[in-house]
Amino acid sequence: MTRVMVVEDDPQLVRALVINMQARHYGVDAAPRRNHDPATGGGAGADDYIAEPFGMDELLARLRAAVRRMESAPIASGMTLVGTEDLILDMVVKKATRQGHDVRLTPTEWHLLEILDHQPRPPRRAEGAAPGGVGVPQGNNTNYLRVCMAQLRRKLEKDISHPRYLITEPGMGYRFEA
Repeated sequence: MTRVMVVEDDPQLVRALVINMQARHYGVDAAPRRNHDPATGGGAGADDYIAEPFGMDELLARLRAAVRRMESAPIASGMTLVGTEDLILDMVVKKATRQGHDVRLTPTEWHLLEILDHQPRPPRRAEGAAPGGVGVPQGNNTNYLRVCMAQLRRKLEKDISHPRYLITEPGMGYRFEA
C-alpha cells in the first residue's frame, strides 16, 4: 500500500483528504502544516507540493504521477528497503526489524550490508568485502569478516544454520539475497 503524508492546518480539509485518499486505497498520515511554500516543503522531504485552492482531480493526478515516478525510477544506490514477513531493513534511516522487534545493528554491520547491497551479483569476495575503518586488523580481514557475518546472521536470520538473506558462496564470498 502506498503511504501519503497530508500536511495541512485546516482540520476539515485534512479529514476530507484522508477520506478521499483512503477510499482510493492509499495509506494516509496527517500532520499540521509547518511548511508554507514549495521550497520549504521540498527541503523537509516532500516529493511534491500543491498550493490552495486546488481540485481533487489535480491532487490525485499529481499523486499518481509521483507513485509512477517512484515505481519506475532505478534505485541509484541499491536497495533502500527490504521487506519480508520476517525481516524489514530500511537502509536510508538505518532501521532493522525482525519478527516485529527492532534489531540494533552496529555501524560496521550497516556498512557491511551496504557493501553487499551495492553489488549483489556476483558474490563479493571475502577479502574485498571486509568493512574498512573501525577496528579492522590489517592482516586478518577475512576472519574479521567471518565474525561480522556471523553476528549479522544471529541478528537477522531466523535460522542461522539455513540462512535466507546472508548467503555464503563457497570460494566466492557473500551475497545478500533480498
